Amino acid sequence: MKLHYYPDTDSLYIELSARPGSETREVSEGVNADIDAHGKPVGFDIDRASRVVDLSSLEAQALPLRSYRVS
Repeated sequence: MKLHYYPDTDSLYIELSARPGSETREVSEGVNADIDAHGKPVGFDIDRASRVVDLSSLEAQALPLRSYRVS
């Protein structure tokens, strides 16, 4: 899973999988889900992210991480 923040558009993309999306569905105003050909979610795009979520910190609990990277 990867988080991509784009400050020029204030959007946050949460990439769940590297699989290509074949459809985008609006799940609520300003939140879109990318879905693969088998109906599985591959990512979420959040418009106006800084108004919707707290971008000042990131916390993970009990994830079975093999690696992590901060850039």
